[in-house]
Amino acid sequence: MSSSCSHLLSALKECLLQSDCVLKQGHLPSECLREHTNELPESCKALRQATFECKRGMLDMRKRFRGNNVDLPPPPPKAQEQTAPASA
Repeated sequence: MSSSCSHLLSALKECLLQSDCVLKQGHLPSECLREHTNELPESCKALRQATFECKRGMLDMRKRFRGNNVDLPPPPPKAQEQTAPASA
């Protein structure tokens, strides 16, 4: 898969793993996507739709030269290491 959709796919995986369908009901994430979509939270449904649109955009020949225009949420901030200045 192209790297343009990888951020959405990882966000969808995290959302599924934290949903009640997986945690409380014990279903597999793939089962939740296929059979229990009504039980998923709205954020997972939106990520599922965005992932679908991203994958469809990769096949669109009109976007071949311009690239896949994906509205990605900003990546999570990395932990910044705070270093104390060394005294001379």
